[in-house]
Amino acid sequence: MKIPKIHREGFHIIAASTIILIICTICLLSTFEKNHWLLWILEAVVVFFWGMSIAFFRFPKRITTQIENGVISPADGKVVVIEQINETSHFNGPRIQVSIFMSIWNVHINFAPFKGIVRKIKYDEGRFLVAFNPKSSELNERNSLVFADGQGREVMVRQIAGVLARRIVCRIDEGDELDCGDEFGMIRFGSRVDLFLPVDSDIKVRIGDKVRGKISVIGTLK
Repeated sequence: MKIPKIHREGFHIIAASTIILIICTICLLSTFEKNHWLLWILEAVVVFFWGMSIAFFRFPKRITTQIENGVISPADGKVVVIEQINETSHFNGPRIQVSIFMSIWNVHINFAPFKGIVRKIKYDEGRFLVAFNPKSSELNERNSLVFADGQGREVMVRQIAGVLARRIVCRIDEGDELDCGDEFGMIRFGSRVDLFLPVDSDIKVRIGDKVRGKISVIGTLK
């Protein structure tokens, strides 16, 4: 069995959950007889949550999709919004918003949508509405990153915290140059990522599509 690579953000959480697993196992063994059915049920529950902590922070090895003028998905999840909006935080004009909902079962690492420079990073404190709520993009805790390619075309990626996601991680700075598919951060325990593309972009996904970071093509730029 191949052991999955674990993201560095998960090391201390997995270590803590392992200690809890050991303590719970010792307590259960000292409380119940060895073959008691309740012992096995409770132990299975503890092992399940321990396994979930490992699965959540898995870091899969992937080959980035290379496509001319392409915008690659920055996250794993399900497309829940595709609409034209008036984006005011940076562009002050119309943009196509594509929102990806990340459940606790998804890989939560975030990736650069194309090769370019990080032109702007803006963090906003906010609420913790459920991530699929349309208002979460404007009201929740969020971190917005504007990527610009060699032609000056800009795409904004917004990391949005949800009910369970209480930490947004961003490991890059303004002025950094990233290749398409480079990791730039993650969001813990269920969240959402919004993409804001030029209105003349050719969107390649539909609502309900399941996408994978570094692999799925969200759209192409003119």
